[in-house]
Amino acid sequence: MHSFGFSGGKSMLAIRSATIRFRHFRRRAGFTLVELLVVIAIIGTLVGLLLPAVQAAREAARRMQCQNRLHQIGIGLHNYHAAFNKFPTGVVQPRPLWPRGKEFAWSAFVLPQIEQTSVWEGIDFGVPYDDPKNVDIAASVIDTYICPSTPRSNYLLKGRGVTDYGGIYGERIVSRNDPPSGVMIHDRAIGFRDILDGSSTTIAVSEDAAFPDGQWINGKNLFDQAFQINHAPKFENDMRSFHPQGVNGLFADGSARFLTDSMDLKVLASICTRAGKEVVTEPW
Repeated sequence: MHSFGFSGGKSMLAIRSATIRFRHFRRRAGFTLVELLVVIAIIGTLVGLLLPAVQAAREAARRMQCQNRLHQIGIGLHNYHAAFNKFPTGVVQPRPLWPRGKEFAWSAFVLPQIEQTSVWEGIDFGVPYDDPKNVDIAASVIDTYICPSTPRSNYLLKGRGVTDYGGIYGERIVSRNDPPSGVMIHDRAIGFRDILDGSSTTIAVSEDAAFPDGQWINGKNLFDQAFQINHAPKFENDMRSFHPQGVNGLFADGSARFLTDSMDLKVLASICTRAGKEVVTEPW
């Protein structure tokens, strides 16, 4: 009997000791407030470090998509040239030179070559671009003419589909651009035979993101480059984009390339002219 009682007491001590250790473990298994705050701070720091990298990766993808869209326009321009032995006229009957001019843009004429035949067929080219007969069709939104990096809440500008790309009318960096020296000019179609400086060093179309007259049907989407890239006043049509450090440009040979905003101004002026007799080599 004495031995049984001793064994039972020993067992009770063991149970009590195990209970104390379990309670201690339960207390240590949770986070203290300080530990929780430290973990939150670490997570916040990691997010802060990763977010710029994620944003940079997204912008790189958008820039590539923009470049692909310009390349698609380039294919369209080449198909147009193959059919008519010339590129589309930059603008037909521009105002105020023509007070009641039709003022259709190159980007309206090349629609069938970028798989937008139904939109092209809906345009009445016998009346001005802003005639009531063209109101509905001018509101068409054409993805090929939109840069995905441009922030906007509306794809219509004054009721017409937007474009972030403008035709190069020439340059005003080192000249008066008189007569116009670019590939996209008014009331005249330029062909490869007119691009004496070489199609691979002559730019035809460039980003001019969110510019005031940025409508694909409106012939005001031409401009002569006058400033360093991404440095023009907001009211001035010029090479600009929402990509860091430059813009995408389409050359007459159909290649789409990124032009940095640190490009030498004389070189920039040279690539905006079709027959300036400048010698331009890459890298710029």
